[in-house]
Amino acid sequence: MIYGYARVSTTGQTLATQEQALNAFGVDKLYSEKVSGVKQRRELERLLAKLRPGDVVVVAKLDRLARSTLDLLRIVDQIGKAEAGFKSLGDSWADTTTPHGRLMMTVLAGIAEFERSLILQRTSDGRARAKAEGRHLGRSSKLSAHQQREALARLAAGEATRVIARSYNVAHSTISRLADRATATA
Repeated sequence: MIYGYARVSTTGQTLATQEQALNAFGVDKLYSEKVSGVKQRRELERLLAKLRPGDVVVVAKLDRLARSTLDLLRIVDQIGKAEAGFKSLGDSWADTTTPHGRLMMTVLAGIAEFERSLILQRTSDGRARAKAEGRHLGRSSKLSAHQQREALARLAAGEATRVIARSYNVAHSTISRLADRATATA
C-alpha cells in the first residue's frame, strides 16, 4: 500500500495542493488533518499504526510531516521499524525506498544525534557553572523567605495545610513540599 499524509497547521489553510500532488503520485489511501505539528496528530498516528512491510508513506513536503529534524527522524525510524518506506515528493533526497535516500537519512540521523549530544553537553556545562557560582537552579519559590518561615510556624501551631495554602494563594502541595524540605534539613 502507498499511504499519503497531508497536514496544514491552521483552519484557514487548505489541503487541496498537497492532496492533489499525493493523488497524482498514486497513493492508495490518503490521511489528512488540519492540526498544528505541536499538537497530537491523530491521523498520522492512525497511518503509522496501519503500516505493514513493503508499504510506503508519501508526503508532499517534509515540513508537513515533522516540526524538527529529531521529530522527522523519530517518525522515519517508526516507519522503518514497520519495514515500510518513506518518500517526500518535494525533497527528493528524503526517500528511504532508494539506497541514496537511505544514505542521506542515515547521515541526517548522525548529524541530529551529534547535535543532540552537543546540546546536552552545553546544558550540563552551563548547569555546573551556575552551581559553582552559587546560582539557584530551577523555578523560583512562590513564597518569599518571610512567607515560608510564617507558613512553617503556622504548620507547627497545628493549622491545616490547605488553609495555609489558600491564604498564600498557592496549592496545598507547595506547603507540603516546604514542610518536607524543612523536615529533611532539620
